[in-house]
Amino acid sequence: MREIEAAGFLFDMDGTLVDSTPVVEAVWSEFCERNGLDPVALLAYAHGRQAADTIAHFLPALGRAERDRLARDLVAQELTRTEGIVEIPGAGAVTRGLLADGAPVAVVTSAPRELAVVRLRAANIPVPEVLVAAEDVERGKPDPQGYLLAARRLGVPIADCVVFEDAEAGLLAAVASGARVVVVGGHASATTASLPRLADYTASLALAPKGT
Repeated sequence: MREIEAAGFLFDMDGTLVDSTPVVEAVWSEFCERNGLDPVALLAYAHGRQAADTIAHFLPALGRAERDRLARDLVAQELTRTEGIVEIPGAGAVTRGLLADGAPVAVVTSAPRELAVVRLRAANIPVPEVLVAAEDVERGKPDPQGYLLAARRLGVPIADCVVFEDAEAGLLAAVASGARVVVVGGHASATTASLPRLADYTASLALAPKGT
């Protein structure tokens, strides 16, 4: 049994708790087709980032108002498309167990709050009281602001928290926050070289609030 003990548990959403790959790939691929962009390059960059930041990167000539409008349009499409959204194996049981034990749990996502709630519910993942979404921060991942805010809202020092992340932008944010970091899934880079890893949450794993 592998045990991870922490004072607070911070989870990214897409790719860490929820697999929304079919929806994300379909919506962004359609966006790329309309705007003459390479979907492979865009999807590789977009994972873990706010939609407006991705649009700014690939369509830098657009003004902020237009970028924000396009991002809202993308989110509106995603809100109505939940088919194929499932949990990362074992994620529901792990989060429900932590919440039942009274552990401090937060979700920190680059998605807007409404979309995050829709996806968590579609995957049968409990929505924790602390959910830091795109509109809660001025700077999205890879900036650590979201994880630092989540720890403050939980009332737990970030150094005593463990973050579960799957994408490069989120991993950079988590490492920069000062938390302990666990990689979920197969992403590999210089950032992940020294970090512990879980394929998913179905292995012999116990997450325990510190001091229990």
